[in-house]
Formats: sequence, C-alpha cells, structure tokens
Amino acid sequence: MVENKDVVIVGGGPAGLAAALELKHKGIEDILIVEREDKLGGILKQCIHDGFGLTRFKETLSGPEYADRFIKKVKKEKIDYITDATVIDVNNEKIVTAATRDGLKQYKAKAVVLTMGCRERTRGAISTPGTRPAGIYNAGVAQRYINLTNTMVGKKVVILGSGDIGLIMARRLTLEGAKVEAVIELSPYANGLPRNIEQCLNDYNIPLYLSHTITNIEGKSRLEAVVVSKVDEQTKKVIPGTEKRYECDTLILSIGLIPENELSLKAGVVLDPRTKGAVVDENYQTSVEGIFAAGNVLQVHDLVDFVSLEAERLAEHVCEYINDGKLTESSINIEAGENINHTIPQKISGTKDFVLSFRVRKPFKECRVDIMQDGEVIKTKKYKKAIPAEMVQIKILKDEIKQNGDLKVIISE
Repeated sequence: MVENKDVVIVGGGPAGLAAALELKHKGIEDILIVEREDKLGGILKQCIHDGFGLTRFKETLSGPEYADRFIKKVKKEKIDYITDATVIDVNNEKIVTAATRDGLKQYKAKAVVLTMGCRERTRGAISTPGTRPAGIYNAGVAQRYINLTNTMVGKKVVILGSGDIGLIMARRLTLEGAKVEAVIELSPYANGLPRNIEQCLNDYNIPLYLSHTITNIEGKSRLEAVVVSKVDEQTKKVIPGTEKRYECDTLILSIGLIPENELSLKAGVVLDPRTKGAVVDENYQTSVEGIFAAGNVLQVHDLVDFVSLEAERLAEHVCEYINDGKLTESSINIEAGENINHTIPQKISGTKDFVLSFRVRKPFKECRVDIMQDGEVIKTKKYKKAIPAEMVQIKILKDEIKQNGDLKVIISE
C-alpha cells in the first residue's frame, strides 16, 4: 500500500532536519523524514569538536549539540520520522520506496526533498600506487572509529589531503597520543578552512607540505611506510629526486567529498558535472518538478550553518510549490567565469530574490566579484580574500535583474 504525504525528506541530517522544521512552521503538516542510520543527526553525531553554530546560533557548539537542537524541536513539533530505513528508489512521480524494519514501504509525496549529504573520495579515486595493507582509512571513517566506538586507528600517522576532516583528525589523533608525521597536499594551497589550519596543525606543530603527494605505499599485512614526492605546481607531475620516506602504521585520506546522488539519478535528476550535485533553480528545485535538493547533496559546504540555512530557504519554496501547484519557470542561466568553480543556483526565473553561492578555483587577495548580465555589471562585491575552501554567498535582489539575458559570475584581482 502506498501512503500519501505532503513532503518526504530523504535524509535526517542537518539539512533534512532544518527543512522539516521550517516546513512545519510554514503550515505543512504531513511531513516524513526517512533516515538510514539508527538515529537522526547525520554526520554531526561523530563530530565531537566545537565550532558549529557560530553563524546559525551565534554560539559555538559541538556537532552532537548542534544536531540535538534540531532533533529536540522535530520531536516537540511531532514531525514524523523513521530511522534504520534505507531509501532504495525515488522516481519522477515522487514515489519514495524505503526498506524499513517493517518491510518495504512506499510513499507518494506532493514534494520530495533530497538531503542525503555526501561521501568521501577513496584511495581508488586517486590511484595511489603501492600495496594494499591494513591501516589506510578515510578521515571520516577514522573519526567514527575514535569518536563513536572508542577505537584507536594507529600510532604513527601520515595524512594525505588538507580537507577539513583530515585537519580535525590530525588534532584528534594527536590528543589521543598518536604522532602525526605530516599532512601532504597536492595543491599549492591548503583545502581546509584557515581556522582549522591554525587550530589543528600550527597549534600542534604538525607540518603541512603543499605541492606534494604520496607516490608509494609500503607494507604487507599492515602499512609500514609511505613515500612522499614534490610535484610541479602547474602540471601536478612528480619531480624526480624529491622522494622522502615516512615510516608509519596509518594513512588517513582527506581527499575530498562527493554529493551522494545515486537516488537523484534514479529519479531522473540532471547533475552538474562540477558540483556532482543537482542542477537547481533559485527555488532549489531540480530538473524534475517537485523534487528539491539542499545541503551537501547539492554542493559540499564548509560550514554546517550554511547547510541549515540553505535547507530553510528551500522549505519556503517547497511550501510555495505545494500551495500553488507550480513554480515560475527558470529560463535565465548562470554561467561560472574562468576562475569560478561553480554556482548554485545554475538558473533563475528573475522574479525572486535569491542567494548566489559559489567557490573560486584558486586563492585571491583584494579581489572583486562582478555579476554580469548582457555584458553589463549589475552587482559588484569586494573581498579581502577568496579561497577555494570557503563558499562565497551573495544575495541578489530581483530588482537588480533584467527579465531576459543570462548571468555570468566573474572574479578579478
């Protein structure tokens, strides 16, 4: 039997929880959150460090504390949710199929909200040469072992990649008594937030080697050493004769995150090859009418506060869609300029205010961002700096946009 719902939210992490609460506050009653783990909260459950909530709550919280604020409200508002339930299919008719403890369940929704989060890139994604011994972990897996199961992963550690989870794990491992030999980064700049470079590496005298990579992994049953080489900044090719061997029993991989969009593809949602998330309009509606996306399944965020705020904006448009039955068609495309990696949204109607989110391809200092339409600058913002690790967000008012003509985002120093 198929159950009817106003909104089915796939994923009970920070985006899903924030969207559910905002929908309820706007008068949508029949909401269901489907979460595959045994508890709500998503990745925040294992993020026991603080630093969450500064933007959203104006105070610093740990990950579990941040999640708990939303979970308590969801329970107080009596919003329906099921856990230990894996969504195995979403189709373009907005039918959601989930494998639950009570068997297969199907839900027909007026609107589906995709908030599945993201996953880590693995060793296979970067084709690191060498053997395949034990002792190689993704940063999030190592974090889960230490923080949730009280299991130490190693004593002598090298970290590949300067993503935020890897930086945070460098500090966490050090505090648990491990020796972090080095953090190795392929790019000529760090990929984590500046505050994490300072608080997780510099405060503990952990060296960060930019424009380096691992060129060999040694060990049979357990990791014994890694070989690190310098690379050319432009070509990323290994420079012969720069090899350095680090003895270690553990290698942590922090080499990027990918939006979890297998279900989106099943529903026929068009993905952006740059973000690996959905192509959306200013309503966060995907290419399939009535299916919306927000949070890390749409674009990888650097702050959970931005995830929650994005999901709350999405909820406003989902409410409009349910009440009106349709949203204004978006025919104005947004193009990313040469040094802009991507934009969210990728298209707009020109009839609403919206928040433009994007990331730069390389670090900039004393720069300006121009929003162009038909060759004219319609908005300019100046920044002291812009780095790939930090998302840039600009609010654009509908009165600033012409009804016709694509937009282009350009950055210059």
